[in-house]
Amino acid sequence: MTSQIHNQDLDIVFEALANKHRREIVYMLGLQPHSISQLAKARKLSLPAIHKHIKILERSEIVMRRKIGRTSILTFNRDSLLGLQSWLSQYHAYWGRNTESLENYQDYVKGGEEE
Repeated sequence: MTSQIHNQDLDIVFEALANKHRREIVYMLGLQPHSISQLAKARKLSLPAIHKHIKILERSEIVMRRKIGRTSILTFNRDSLLGLQSWLSQYHAYWGRNTESLENYQDYVKGGEEE
């Protein structure tokens, strides 16, 4: 199972991805780096609003900032989602199809009734 520190990191990543605007920013940065003003314009957000979202994404280390002159360029940190990917993949062995899970549970319940 995952460690406590890993769970805290995962909480921060989930918090960062819980907002539609931040997911859209991650998508855009996954395609190519952008300046903060480019992101604000593309998402139709004010600069204070985009800065709030970027701060949360930076705290989760999903986004990295690099200063070029007076312009801040943001890039997507692909490694930041490896913990999330690892956490999700641990359940793949149990997921199967939705009907399989329900059928397995029904069989389990029926088995308990026969005893």
